[in-house]
Amino acid sequence: MSEKTEPNSPFPHSTESRVTVLSTKKLKTNQRELLLNRGIGLVEKEFISIVPLPFKINEIPENIIFTSKNAVKAILDHPSKRYFQQRNIFCVGYKTAEFLTQNGFHICKTANYGEDLASLIVKEHSGESFLFICGKSRHDALPKGLKKAGIPLKEVEVYDTELSPKKIDRIFDGVLFFSPSAVKSYCSENDLNESVVFCIGTTTAEEAGKYTDKIVLTSTPSVENVIVQVVKYFSG
Repeated sequence: MSEKTEPNSPFPHSTESRVTVLSTKKLKTNQRELLLNRGIGLVEKEFISIVPLPFKINEIPENIIFTSKNAVKAILDHPSKRYFQQRNIFCVGYKTAEFLTQNGFHICKTANYGEDLASLIVKEHSGESFLFICGKSRHDALPKGLKKAGIPLKEVEVYDTELSPKKIDRIFDGVLFFSPSAVKSYCSENDLNESVVFCIGTTTAEEAGKYTDKIVLTSTPSVENVIVQVVKYFSG
């Protein structure tokens, strides 16, 4: 996997003279401007959709795990929300932690990746039990790490991720991915042969690695850091 690989193609990357990238999710205005203000063209299309699932939680232990904002949003609408706000929250991603804090939750531990959070829990909370609020397509690293260490873990799936593939009839200089599901969705209809791929985290990069080796990975998983890597790459 290379941090910066120049595409080698006799064909132009876009119909425009300037560099143009595709984001596989809609960006916020301030995120969009980080690219546009540097003269980088941007096209945005949603390649996945989040579908809420019905769920039931009978007991709320002292320790709750979140690995995405989508899981948090499901609890914000739950009648027992105030009880979750009184528990110790463990989460993956600093944007998720920020969202939790904004909504009145108490953050106990945060890590960039699921395996890192699992290691923290095993090291410092081995005698406790946990409830994992997650999506149906959640990554295995965290639950595997806890179960291997014998830490009681109950999982509740509160949303599903559905692929929304679209055929793209052009070649972009770069494609921005923010989840393994988005990679699967995009690559079910398109190829990545002539594009540099920018990935938010290691699991996304692993999925993208099945289709290309032109991958740039962020040091810290966040949308803003993906955009920073795009700017660095095409301005360098």
